[in-house]
Amino acid sequence: MSLDASSIRARLVLASASPRRRELLVQAGVTPDLIAPCDLDETPAPSEAPRRLAARLALAKARAAATAHGDAFVLAADTVVALGRRVMGKPEDESDAREMLGRLSGRGHHVITGVAVRGPDGREAARLAEARVRFKRLDGEDLSALVGSGEWRGVAGGYRIQGRAGACVMELVGSYTAVVGLPLYETLCLLRGLGWRGS
Repeated sequence: MSLDASSIRARLVLASASPRRRELLVQAGVTPDLIAPCDLDETPAPSEAPRRLAARLALAKARAAATAHGDAFVLAADTVVALGRRVMGKPEDESDAREMLGRLSGRGHHVITGVAVRGPDGREAARLAEARVRFKRLDGEDLSALVGSGEWRGVAGGYRIQGRAGACVMELVGSYTAVVGLPLYETLCLLRGLGWRGS
């Protein structure tokens, strides 16, 4: 007995090692079949704007992961924290984290997450989601607590809004899930638009 092609659900591959992105998907009722992160150079090109960087990296990650998982839907994302046109990357150490958080203190900044999906038929779609976040003015005690928490490790801008830094946010306008690392509304729209269907 042969199965109708429409009854066969293509796998969903998440091209990210971020536990936050997986948790957000599960929160939305989507469980990836495979986690397959790819290691790409995330250095901005000369004069590359933050939005363009987020879009470029998300699509590049989806394409890179698809080379090994061409029969699946591949989902990738990249989050950029920008203070004006300056990209705030991932801190290298505690000193770098403290300096970065000090720059964000009392100021508004933008968090842009690019999300891209590549389908098993080779079609691609991508979107950006953005939020403006404003921290309170961080004093020495605040900075020591944030840096001491270790939450700065491996995250753009040196903070996790769902962690200790959440208590320092005075204002957030835009997509909260984009700040966490995966805009759920945009992600589900892209997946469904390319034909992905959950179990």
